[in-house]
Amino acid sequence: MPGMNATLKPEFRPIRSFVLRQGRLTNAQERILRERGSFYILDAQAPWHSPWACSQPLMLEIGFGNGEHLARFAEKHQDWGCIGAEVHSPGVGSLLLRAEAAELQNLRVVHEDVAPWLRSLPDSVFSLVVVQFPDPWPKKRHHKRRIIQPDFLELLHRVMQPGGELQLATDWQPYAEQMLTLLESAPGWENLAGPGNYAEPPENRIQTRFERRGTALGHAVFDLRFACRKK
Repeated sequence: MPGMNATLKPEFRPIRSFVLRQGRLTNAQERILRERGSFYILDAQAPWHSPWACSQPLMLEIGFGNGEHLARFAEKHQDWGCIGAEVHSPGVGSLLLRAEAAELQNLRVVHEDVAPWLRSLPDSVFSLVVVQFPDPWPKKRHHKRRIIQPDFLELLHRVMQPGGELQLATDWQPYAEQMLTLLESAPGWENLAGPGNYAEPPENRIQTRFERRGTALGHAVFDLRFACRKK
């Protein structure tokens, strides 16, 4: 019956690029979020202004997991402002514990879905954007949930500075092939490894637990590095 079908049809919800699997916070993670969350976590609804000097280059890591790479980058690049986006509270807690131990002042977190926040930013904010081992959504019917999509690449292009670099890594070959195809067909991106090629891992990339897990399963890792070109 048409009326019944209309009643049962769920409301439309925008597809997100993540599933919220919160997990359980450790006591240490709860403590750091309570004590230092107000310092490290940005208000994603507030108008944008850099927490650091305007001349300081900014990097963004989207989906930083437990923060291994982001904390290491921030520690080695004290002259950079480093922002991580992550929805999972245990991962945020883990990163803040690393930041506390290293006494990092050049690190902040967006603890929300990154896409709405990116849409609120002005143009040409970041010199580097990193997305490592995003959820591959391997089933074909779920491919639309992958974060690397044409609209998202267009959004990243707008908020990146001319000459800025986008670094991607995945251990899921079909996703790597899709990302390579999408980026090479999207306007304003240049493959730093040459057309059709995957890149060597950038110097800043370290082997995180996600890569170690994939390697243990026999997965190859694919790196992509693209420069943002603007007219």
